[in-house]
Amino acid sequence: MHKNNRHIHGYNFEELVKVQPKLASYIIENKFNQQSTIDFSNPKAVKLINLALLQADYKITTWDIPNGYLCPAIPGRADYIHHLKDLLDSTPEDYLKSSNIYALDIGTGASCVYPIIGQSEYNWKFVASDIDPISIKNANNIIFANNSLKNKIECRFQSKKFAIFDGIINDNERYHLTMCNPPFHNSLREAEKGSIKKWINLDKQHQYNKGKVNLNFGGQKAELFCPGGELKFIQRMIKESKSFKHQVLWFTCLISKAEHIKKLKFKLKKSEATQIKVVRMNQGNKVSRFIAWSFM
Repeated sequence: MHKNNRHIHGYNFEELVKVQPKLASYIIENKFNQQSTIDFSNPKAVKLINLALLQADYKITTWDIPNGYLCPAIPGRADYIHHLKDLLDSTPEDYLKSSNIYALDIGTGASCVYPIIGQSEYNWKFVASDIDPISIKNANNIIFANNSLKNKIECRFQSKKFAIFDGIINDNERYHLTMCNPPFHNSLREAEKGSIKKWINLDKQHQYNKGKVNLNFGGQKAELFCPGGELKFIQRMIKESKSFKHQVLWFTCLISKAEHIKKLKFKLKKSEATQIKVVRMNQGNKVSRFIAWSFM
């Protein structure tokens, strides 16, 4: 993990239970190393550990998401934020033009996790967009329930079905960066295959075979898949970013599949991006990455 990630040494369950006592009943012993953990296939346990982490480390008092919505892993989300800070730190000050950092989170989801972490860690101001009205409503509920977030995060509903920045970025606005965790899959079937793989990795194959598991691990259709999957989504984002090249310093987006990088770099070069970076992030045995580009 990033050296500034608060979760680099794992979960301190003793401290987490102090801020969220309900978590205690979900803590189990890892059969391989006899260390405390939770059953990450249990949505109630995952939601509680997220709440505890947000309370313990990010100044949040109240947080919840509707049933069936994506419940993101906090440590991995924090890594993206810290690497974005490194990206800004590597940018000449002349380009920053302001001590206040303004960020746009595309597809913030019901959890509003990226803006929460970015605001808490670096005092960035956020606009958070989503095409799902329930996600926007829930994100607003989280903001209104936490004094630390008021006037720091603004949620905007994207009413244009195939637009990303259009309808969200206003004419007079400037952003230092945009970020996005795109829908990775091409279809519901592909998303279900990904969920089966997760169950196998969690040693739940026997439960899956008996039909006792929920395949989607949380997440609505817009969160999990879109036509063409992440490649087409990011290519569409690149195409649209040209229209906002004077209003955004850095456009960024997560990439789940390394084989997409070459095609995305080619698309960016054709779009006349002046800077292209691929940033690798390591979380234990998992490797993730995001692509960043600028026209300035």
